[in-house]
Amino acid sequence: MELDIGKIQSMHSSSLISGDMKIRTIEHLMAVLFVYGINSVLIKLDEEEMPIFDGSAVAFCDAVEKAGAETLNMKKRSISIIKPFQIKEEKASVCGTPGNDFKITYIIKYDHPFIGRQELSLKINRDTFREEIAPARTFGFLKDAAMLRKKKLALGSSFDNTIVLDGEKIVNGPLRFHDEFVRHKILDFIGDLSLLDGRLSGHFKAERAGHSLHLKAVRFLTENKEFCEIA
Repeated sequence: MELDIGKIQSMHSSSLISGDMKIRTIEHLMAVLFVYGINSVLIKLDEEEMPIFDGSAVAFCDAVEKAGAETLNMKKRSISIIKPFQIKEEKASVCGTPGNDFKITYIIKYDHPFIGRQELSLKINRDTFREEIAPARTFGFLKDAAMLRKKKLALGSSFDNTIVLDGEKIVNGPLRFHDEFVRHKILDFIGDLSLLDGRLSGHFKAERAGHSLHLKAVRFLTENKEFCEIA
């Protein structure tokens, strides 16, 4: 699976662009393929957007586990952070520091009584991803629904696949985790980092970030090789 970083766009999700073709919302599937070590795969779609299923990555995990995988005679490269970096946009940031494991720390802050500030730090492997991150569902705010529909975004979202919040509460609970919101942000972050195309080592930390800043970090590491070692 070869992806051109320059052909990835972000607008509430990550999309792959090639000519007149676009595949939207690739991050959940990409996260699963990355964590499960799948780097050669054929995917057939009959729609522009990846299926949302229940808003999490569990269905993709189930599909990969059911299909199984074959070991190919090819070396998968590894990417290790060897020099700290930081990218900032106003109050948002993504940074990375050297480390032997692939670890993510994510901090979110929302002016909403049911979210507020949430922080989670986790070493990412297949077990922690499957149990702690993959089940976390996407979320959105009722006040944004009309605007997103007008832009032809989130057209597949519903109360069955999105945690919906009004001004004070969750409209369609219960949650799967008390901090499901930050866990889903980690899911999205893994999916975007997977575009670096290699096993990752280092501690990645994001605060108030989103797909746009995630992808800027990916482009930064792609264009500034002195911050990472590729083997």
